[in-house]
Amino acid sequence: ADSAVIHPKFHHFNLKTTKLQEMIDWYSTLVGAEVLHQDDVGAWLSNDAANHRIALLAFPGFVDDPEKETRTGLHHSAFEYDSFEDLNASYLRLREEGIEPALCLDHGMTLSYYFQDPDGNHVELQVDTFGDWSKSSEWMRTSAEFAANPIGVFVDPAKVADAAAAREPFAEIHRRAMNGDFSPPTP
Repeated sequence: ADSAVIHPKFHHFNLKTTKLQEMIDWYSTLVGAEVLHQDDVGAWLSNDAANHRIALLAFPGFVDDPEKETRTGLHHSAFEYDSFEDLNASYLRLREEGIEPALCLDHGMTLSYYFQDPDGNHVELQVDTFGDWSKSSEWMRTSAEFAANPIGVFVDPAKVADAAAAREPFAEIHRRAMNGDFSPPTP
């Protein structure tokens, strides 16, 4: 028998909610998700050609957990952009919609903006700082800098956007972020 691991691709995440329409609206705004099917107990959304990428269940009896932040479970889901320009344009669009990141980090291998949905789930919007998964993966495996600080450096996305508006190249923005030049007053 062949025991080789077949590597499937990630397809979707499923969230339980008491705020179905609010969650639909939020994910529509955040990542352009569209409802493919909705009924009284859920909705299935996609932002690409897949039949669904986000499933939302709203069964009667679900209750919100006021201590969610301190409970074990899923920490966040993530969506990746092809370029820094796309991440920055999305940040600016979302800011205009009144949706601000809860926190932002340059992890070294990704520049990551974390948003909080209406139920308190974190969603990361990110870009690979190397522009090449093989290079960023190798950096994670071998970098003393990553080993010393795997979380990375907090950044203020408005300062990053200002640098982009001043036409700083992304490589320079990333270098400055890792040096702390874009750190917020209070991480």
